[in-house]
Amino acid sequence: MKKLLITICCMCAAACLGGEHPRLLFTDAKIARLKEPEARAKVVKLAERGSLEALCLAYRVTGEKQYAEKVRDKLLRECRKPEPAATEKTQRVSQWEGGLGGAHKCFNVALGYDSIYDYLSPEERKTISTALVNYGIEPMLNEWLNGEHRVHALDTMGHNWWSACVFLPGVAALAVMDEEPRAKEWLDHIARGSVEWFEYAGSVLENKPANFDSAGAFYESVGYMNYGLSQYLIFRLAWENSFGKPLPDIPLLDKLGDFFLNVCYPNSGAMMSLNFGDSSIKADGSQPLVLLWANGIRKPRYLWYLAQTKDSGYKEGMGRSSPFGLVYFPESELAKAPSAPDLPLAAIYKDMGWVMMRDSWKANATLLGVKSGFTWNHAHADAGSFILFHRGENFLIDSGNCWYPRPQYDEYYRQSRAHNVVLFDGAGENPEDTYHGSKFPGSVEHLVNAGSLKYVLADATGPVSQNFIRNYRHFLWLGDVILIIDDLKTFRPGQFEWLVHAGGKAERKGLDLTVQCGDARIAVRPLFPETFATGFAHDQPEKVRLVEKAGLKDHEPDNSVTYYAIVPPGQARVMKFITAILLNPDKPPQIERLEAKDMIGVRIQQAGVTTDVYLNLLADGRLRHRNAVNNLNGWETDAYLLAVTSSGAAPSSFFVADGSFLRRNGELLLDSLSKVFAVRENGKTTIYPK
Repeated sequence: MKKLLITICCMCAAACLGGEHPRLLFTDAKIARLKEPEARAKVVKLAERGSLEALCLAYRVTGEKQYAEKVRDKLLRECRKPEPAATEKTQRVSQWEGGLGGAHKCFNVALGYDSIYDYLSPEERKTISTALVNYGIEPMLNEWLNGEHRVHALDTMGHNWWSACVFLPGVAALAVMDEEPRAKEWLDHIARGSVEWFEYAGSVLENKPANFDSAGAFYESVGYMNYGLSQYLIFRLAWENSFGKPLPDIPLLDKLGDFFLNVCYPNSGAMMSLNFGDSSIKADGSQPLVLLWANGIRKPRYLWYLAQTKDSGYKEGMGRSSPFGLVYFPESELAKAPSAPDLPLAAIYKDMGWVMMRDSWKANATLLGVKSGFTWNHAHADAGSFILFHRGENFLIDSGNCWYPRPQYDEYYRQSRAHNVVLFDGAGENPEDTYHGSKFPGSVEHLVNAGSLKYVLADATGPVSQNFIRNYRHFLWLGDVILIIDDLKTFRPGQFEWLVHAGGKAERKGLDLTVQCGDARIAVRPLFPETFATGFAHDQPEKVRLVEKAGLKDHEPDNSVTYYAIVPPGQARVMKFITAILLNPDKPPQIERLEAKDMIGVRIQQAGVTTDVYLNLLADGRLRHRNAVNNLNGWETDAYLLAVTSSGAAPSSFFVADGSFLRRNGELLLDSLSKVFAVRENGKTTIYPK
């Protein structure tokens, strides 16, 4: 019933003629404030660069024919009959080169046609509108949308490409709907397709994930969410400007903007973002957030973000001084921006396997990103990987990417060894997964956000299941220490390697691998199965070794960089790594290894507080159909992990991971028939997720 009503509403809207030109984006109402002298001067200055968008805007603001003439000449050049293409190409793609090239040419011609419509002669209008239909809109929609001719489904190229290749020709259809009778039918089809694109749930047979996480994110990374979402929002805005009413409601739109905030890292310089996959550390969400605002989806926290990115230099950003920024950037609203977003300090996107944890929304704070989800296309083979921003720097990095036709793109950047994961005999995920997709994706579970204690479990077993039976990675953040606890088991004995990709100068210093970025440092300290040797390595063969590896620099495949592997001695099937990341090694906490029968752990003393972390070895899957009850230094529990914090003689709080009870000295502190993840503080127990 819901889809029927949406279809009827779309058909009714598309049956109405659009308003007078210009009606798409540079409408009279939208540009009125730019006719004031100061704003007008900015528009004129921007037009000197000669871009089509800037010239269109300059004509709309000033009315000067010089700008319209330049736009007209560009359009007539574009609308010459294309050279004949090969038969196969003619059948498959737009004569305007198809794909993204054809989509953006549709948009550019449509924007120019709409903007200078009053300047064009009737013959020029006919030439341009006919070319736009014949060389752009019709062949693009035939390939991507219309069932009579369509090549692609959402299960093949239905991600960011589909958005551009359908919604940008949709903008063009809005531009020519007075001249082209079929435009109304095309627009109705596009409107219905937009709902399906957002709701696409993935394919088992194609190994393809859903386009969007139900919490509001796009699995192809920050940069590609910026791109794909923006193409839709441009079409949505042009639709409403043309018809005076919005497209069908997309409930997910209310959530999508927050993703860009959750992945961002505010600092003293330009905004940075988590760059898992084929994104860039410079990617930002300024364009979609401006367009969300323009489409009426407005949250004060978006203004906080736009205040940070108002002068965005990202190639697909939307700074306030760009042509569309001058029209749509909410400059007058920035004074209302809050000092920080009203969002939690931790966020999880379970459907696609991303987690963000931070200690503050202030600039130059600490942000830990974890990814354990799908591998395919722009999503790399990086299940269980992590990125660390701290004190304004990217200390532990994703290796990035390069120009896609380069062989290094798939040979190195997309593969497991280019990420902060654990390898077994040099292998991570199946290298073919980047093309065919990971049949068994990773996951993230049990996010805990309890003040200075944060936790999440990354299950990376599925993507590496050709070798691993267990590949569980626990991230436990305690004050100035982040513990990474790896629980690993393989089918046969072999060599494990714990990889570290550093963003600064890395060197061994005593028990630590230190990473220096600018004036700031962190330290990576292996604790289990052993520490680094403190003397001659050959005198301590039982210790872990640091091995240098050759990698490639982000976006510079011809330049090599060093990354590191922490390697335990000998071969094994079962391995427990406990590794501490020290966020303030200049004032390091005291860290002590704890070890007893059926238990390993760590004691951390920092800022007058002691936290004991216990890993219950009876609860690591070795016992089935039997309980895993253990006595962990006087704490009786079946928990997998237990962290007890004391600021004096008596414990002040505890954290339980995967436990059903906790008892001490006859007192029952946790009681649940099923195992839970819980924090108890001040006599109150909180079960996560809340």
